[in-house]
Amino acid sequence: MEYEETNNKFHSGFVAILGKPNVGKSSLVNALLKQKVAAVTPRPQTTRKRQLGILTLEYAQVIFIDTPGVHKSKHKLGESMNQHALETMQECDLILVLVDASSLPDDEDRILASAIQQLSHPVQTILALNKIDRLNTQHIASNQAEYQELVPQADPIAISATRGDHLDMLLEKIIQALPEGPAYFPSGQVTDLYEREIAADLIREAALLVLREEVPHGIAIRIDQYIERNEHGAFIEATIFVERESHKGIVIGDGGQMLKQIGASARKEIEAMTSRKVYLQLRVKLRKNWRNDEKVLRRFGY
Repeated sequence: MEYEETNNKFHSGFVAILGKPNVGKSSLVNALLKQKVAAVTPRPQTTRKRQLGILTLEYAQVIFIDTPGVHKSKHKLGESMNQHALETMQECDLILVLVDASSLPDDEDRILASAIQQLSHPVQTILALNKIDRLNTQHIASNQAEYQELVPQADPIAISATRGDHLDMLLEKIIQALPEGPAYFPSGQVTDLYEREIAADLIREAALLVLREEVPHGIAIRIDQYIERNEHGAFIEATIFVERESHKGIVIGDGGQMLKQIGASARKEIEAMTSRKVYLQLRVKLRKNWRNDEKVLRRFGY
């Protein structure tokens, strides 16, 4: 990446990545960090909590805040996710609004745009039009105009998080917009989550990728044990919670085959993250209507 340093000053700050579900926020964080720190699936609302992605360069430290997708909530979990996302705007140095350039704005895009306009103090904003690999140049321009109307103060740029289009240009815009300041985290740290928290996300990611449409959003993961075994790797015991008795059978599958598939996929991702062998043991339990139970939500960390 080419970058014009300003008086050799170090720039740092917090960048809130905001957008509706499934626009590619986590994919963008992983692409900019050039490693996987956030779970990614084609299903909306994969991200349920705020997570930091920390990029440290010689001349800057960019702390990306990957937020849950802003959406029309149907339960207390959704309300909590929206609150976390919108509160982040008040705490950041820069807002990066990520939209799906392959489609026109919808009500969820307008909810976010309205929240930005109502901020008590102005925050620098960049509009990143993602997924340009899915449409031609003419449609990019027309769709960009529609999104630009929602956040007219934002500096626009068209990108593809999966293909890598214009990510260097985006990063340059971000760094130039950040204030001069110190590094907030050690140079080797890439996220604020512990391994056990990332492991829980990777187990849920595996479940989201293989389960039927009606099941995934009612799933929560609890890590019951995360034991280091030195040269023998790590032992992880986790529980997958579902909201309906019928979903329990789906997650387990015939002869336990679905649960084995989820476990094998999750174990592979956790091993890639930790660079060591992992023994993963999963069980499935029923917790009815947990997404509307405030006590359970707190217990699960939401």
